[in-house]
Amino acid sequence: MATVPEWRWITVAGALMVLQTLFDVAPEGPWNAPSFTRGVIGLAGLCCLYIGWFRYTFKRRGIIPSINRWQNPEKTWKLVVMFSLACFIVLLLVTKTALVDHLPETTGMIVLLIASLALLNGIYVGLVVSGPLSDKAEEE
Repeated sequence: MATVPEWRWITVAGALMVLQTLFDVAPEGPWNAPSFTRGVIGLAGLCCLYIGWFRYTFKRRGIIPSINRWQNPEKTWKLVVMFSLACFIVLLLVTKTALVDHLPETTGMIVLLIASLALLNGIYVGLVVSGPLSDKAEEE
């Protein structure tokens, strides 16, 4: 039995790096812009969160969720598409409230990127496992 790679510490570190973007505690850095430093640390935190999620979900190291790693792609691709649509909806709702004033300026762009990548991944998996790109479509 293969050992599951450690995912807890990298996830905690990622959460802390993302949380620091909500506070003005980052140094100026070599570019003399504390907001840019916060953004760089936040993006590194998102990368850590993704790696932690990947290790927890697939029980192995890596970063690419290829279809052969999915346990039940016929059903879960729909969940990925629903997650991406939920990200789009949350983004729309947040931009219409006062909450947008308390978030970093690039929050919308990052959520839009995550939602778009999830949507593309979900649609691709759906097309491959049960759509026109599947082996079943070739047999017909």
